[in-house]
Amino acid sequence: MTAQGDKFLRGKRILITGASRGLGAGIAQAMWHSGASLLLIARSEQALRDWQTQLMADAQGGQQVHIFSADLGAPASVTAIVNEARRLWPGLDVLVNNAATLGPIGKVWENDWQEWQTTLRVNLLAPIELCRACLPWMQEGRRGKIINLSGGGAAGPRPHFSAYATAKAGLVRFSEILAHEVYDLNVQVNCMAPGMLNTDMLQAIVAAGPEKTGVGEYTQAVQQIERGGTLPQRAVELCVFLASAASDGITGKLISAVCDPWEQLPEHLDDLRDSDIYTLRRIVPGERGKNWG
Repeated sequence: MTAQGDKFLRGKRILITGASRGLGAGIAQAMWHSGASLLLIARSEQALRDWQTQLMADAQGGQQVHIFSADLGAPASVTAIVNEARRLWPGLDVLVNNAATLGPIGKVWENDWQEWQTTLRVNLLAPIELCRACLPWMQEGRRGKIINLSGGGAAGPRPHFSAYATAKAGLVRFSEILAHEVYDLNVQVNCMAPGMLNTDMLQAIVAAGPEKTGVGEYTQAVQQIERGGTLPQRAVELCVFLASAASDGITGKLISAVCDPWEQLPEHLDDLRDSDIYTLRRIVPGERGKNWG
């Protein structure tokens, strides 16, 4: 599956947060070229308007790009977003929770506590609230796709980035639970790990310096920037795949855009169903060749 050129998402109505720049903009563009109509959410209304104008220049088949400015750190933002979506559309096919903030960097006891909590609000609570608000709507149509963006720290410890990693790990586990709860509604819920992209977050790590980030994290960020970061194309294509009918039956998984053979997953639905493949899990000693536990 390619992210552009084929109309895998023709007629789909897709809500994307954090859609005015970076990976979110790339996802929006790919889904647009795949035939979808979009509701793009971001804080900057001007950036959204510029992006809307650019996309609408090659609209086909009645496609529309709608925009709505909202700060997911504000408690009332989710209600306003969903109210706008319901005003525009009779149904919703796909929700992409892409918006995120890196949050405070450094040792947790030295972090600004308000900033730490705001990071959880944007990266965890707002996506959960959007899922809660959109699911009854998807239930009406008895179908839907939810794609939650994961990131570094979800599958392993990430010192000096405790707020971001805690939120992303929580979002993965929430997605696994939600996938079970909505299975009978024909709604699939998955998380996507895009890889280390050369975005503002990567620049923020370098700007913070090795004393705050840790030498390993800082060095990796510098090297990624020098190489241009991970190209976003794989992440964009995976997002289109997860939004399309090609991914039907795949749910409750954390899938790496870079490392996992996600194009082949439809061939392995029986292996994925009711297994812990691509999920968060606890490892016991015997699985590592130890006989003491």
